[in-house]
Amino acid sequence: MKRLAIAIVLMLFAGFAAAQGSYPNKPIHLLVGYTPGGATDIVARLIAAKLQDALGQPVIVENKPGAGSNIASEFVAKSAPDGYTLLVGSIANATNMVVYKHLGYDTLRDLAPITQLMSAPSVLAVHPSFPAKNLQELIALAKRDPGKYAFASSGSGGSPHLAGEMLKLRAGIDLIHVPYKGAAPALSDLLGGQVQMAFQTALSAVPHFQSGQLRPIAVAAGKRLAQLPNVPTMAESGLPDFEVSSWNGLFAPAKTPPEILARLHKETVKALAAPDVRDKLNAQGAEAIGSTPEEFRAYIRAEIDKWGQVARASGAKVD
Repeated sequence: MKRLAIAIVLMLFAGFAAAQGSYPNKPIHLLVGYTPGGATDIVARLIAAKLQDALGQPVIVENKPGAGSNIASEFVAKSAPDGYTLLVGSIANATNMVVYKHLGYDTLRDLAPITQLMSAPSVLAVHPSFPAKNLQELIALAKRDPGKYAFASSGSGGSPHLAGEMLKLRAGIDLIHVPYKGAAPALSDLLGGQVQMAFQTALSAVPHFQSGQLRPIAVAAGKRLAQLPNVPTMAESGLPDFEVSSWNGLFAPAKTPPEILARLHKETVKALAAPDVRDKLNAQGAEAIGSTPEEFRAYIRAEIDKWGQVARASGAKVD
């Protein structure tokens, strides 16, 4: 009886090891916490196509929008840690940690960071009818008429909202925050002139700058964008250390086996190095990253600390 029990245990262990060794042997689901067509969705589909070729299994992008991407993030955090349910997360996985009072998951505890996929600096954009041509003129107008001008965001607590709050704090100005239910309607009203300004990710805004539908005021990055060589940085415009980057990263549920995480990291970094992927991202003002899991985790911690300071100073919270 004892020998039989040992044999059964060995067989089960061998079966488990074989299953792990054959990863993947069924479709992989890549969850996105936003609607189709947005920056995160675009990146997810670029990576999904490359991973599908590399892994030999379908990689299906699933959009689960809602609650500032928390629905998708919590779903993945509570999924089986087997490498078949992954998340293309975003800066919201850092900002949500500091603005939501009740969060059903913890980014650093419940998700395993695999690699940062890309980074796209935000640009302070205004409607062409807005009289300010540079940041100092914008600040002067806002100081002359406190509470007159509004900035749009994709929703309370998101990075465009916190970027606007950081501008208010650093510049000492009073702007009205107008939250929308997503980036698309916020951009639509900015293009229509219903709001005067917004922090827009370069990934979505560069085409509108090139067409003249929006005017770039300053880039919230450490250096100028190659696509907008004549647009100064926030630091060059008088606000040092003002950097806001939208980013995406690949996550798995915590406790996913290390060998699966290593395989996903290897193939994802390889995908990001592909010339066509880099070219598509660069053309829209974004940069492919491909960091190690350790580097990505440290970056997320730094983002949580940074935006936590802004949230506390501004009082930004989401119930």
